[in-house]
Amino acid sequence: MTKYLMFQGTSSHVGKSILTAALCRIFFREGRRVAPFKAQNMALNSFVTADGLEMGRAQVAQAEAANILPRVEMNPVLLKPTGNQTSQVIINGRAIGVMSAAAYHQGYSLKAFEAVKAALKKLSAEFDTIIIEGAGSPAEVNLKANDIVNMRVAKFLNAPVILVADIDRGGCLASIVGTLELLDDDERDLVKGLVINKFRGDVNLFLPAVDFLERKTSKPVLGVVPFIDKLGIDDEDSVSLDDKISSGGEISIAVIRLGKLSNFTDFDSLAGEADVNLFYATQPSELDAADVIILPGSKNTSEDLIALRENHFAEKILQRAAAGAAVVGICGGFQMLGEKIFDPLKTESNHTELDGLRLLPIETTFTAEKFTRQVTLPEIDFEFLGRRIASKNLDGYEIHAGESNLRGQKIISAGNVFGTYVHGIFDNDDFRRKFLNAVRLKKNLPPIESIRNVLAEKQKNYERLARIVRENLNMDLLKKIMSN
Repeated sequence: MTKYLMFQGTSSHVGKSILTAALCRIFFREGRRVAPFKAQNMALNSFVTADGLEMGRAQVAQAEAANILPRVEMNPVLLKPTGNQTSQVIINGRAIGVMSAAAYHQGYSLKAFEAVKAALKKLSAEFDTIIIEGAGSPAEVNLKANDIVNMRVAKFLNAPVILVADIDRGGCLASIVGTLELLDDDERDLVKGLVINKFRGDVNLFLPAVDFLERKTSKPVLGVVPFIDKLGIDDEDSVSLDDKISSGGEISIAVIRLGKLSNFTDFDSLAGEADVNLFYATQPSELDAADVIILPGSKNTSEDLIALRENHFAEKILQRAAAGAAVVGICGGFQMLGEKIFDPLKTESNHTELDGLRLLPIETTFTAEKFTRQVTLPEIDFEFLGRRIASKNLDGYEIHAGESNLRGQKIISAGNVFGTYVHGIFDNDDFRRKFLNAVRLKKNLPPIESIRNVLAEKQKNYERLARIVRENLNMDLLKKIMSN
């Protein structure tokens, strides 16, 4: 019989995703067939599976921790905000349309729960342990009636729930007591324990608070998990962008923080390089000292392109490109660097035609079809910053609406500018170092010959996370809770 454990939180960004990944790695190391699960994600950071289906990025990381391939059953419902209180709704990896928040929560979410139940049935038939992540807080009384990601899942499976609170943001004790108070009796009964996350300092000084919580709530505190610096594990929440800034490197890379920025994990591997100072730019003046300017992916390319012009980012990007700074576009950012964007069906905005930044010789036309696929580039060879960049067997994935006149090319370059639809291209170690070395040589810096192995680093990060969580949770009690 499949064993379940569910992490719910007192709010968003308390560490549910990270704890789920930790338990996936811990149970994998113990020989269990373990899988992660989250019924519904709301995120712009997504991934494409081997069969071309779209899912939330956090469950991809959790699957990696469990040493299994990600699959859409781990996240059957994905909501991608498009603006104006609307989201693209993706069921079982395929977009079914755009809905307003009211239309989804009041009319469709309970229908989507059928996909959730089917996914759980399939995973339960194949895995002996499933670690489930909730979303936000289960105590949002205005959303509970149509919620399909928190207590409805726990009740469906009769899964024990561990309530997680983030002490780093303050108000931890009140958030736990208040959350439990707002739950219905049967929901409160499903909560079998508490976890205090992101603790800094001497845990012995916190023990009186642990005693208080256990007396007040009649729930055991399973552990106090310390704040873990530099986790190096993919996130799905853009709240974490401020944690991804790197400093001290010789190469300054500015990623434009678009209003509908998506797939920001494209740049985590760059930020991890010792010679890189990477930051997310919110003001045009921040681009003045950047060696590289990156236009990232966007859930709404047209609206973000309009915003770039309105807030004077477009003008600054063109100035810096003319001065010789490197400019890179990924996916939606790639489309913005082209000459024209056509949207005859008004899929992204009311503008049927927009001028791009005209830094690359492409035009893009949006269509009703969305392209989602994994890709491998057997060989690339293009000129950038006066250097030839050649590399082989680059892996990545595409998620985009619209087609561009690429003439079969996956990377389009023009002097100090290049663009591509391929997400994850900088996760390819050889390509990333050659790209950075081209920038170094332009700055009259010597190239760096050593190449990081990002995948190996990720595995070490999962092991580190699992060790820290194992050492700070009462694993015997947790397993007892799962067995009852």
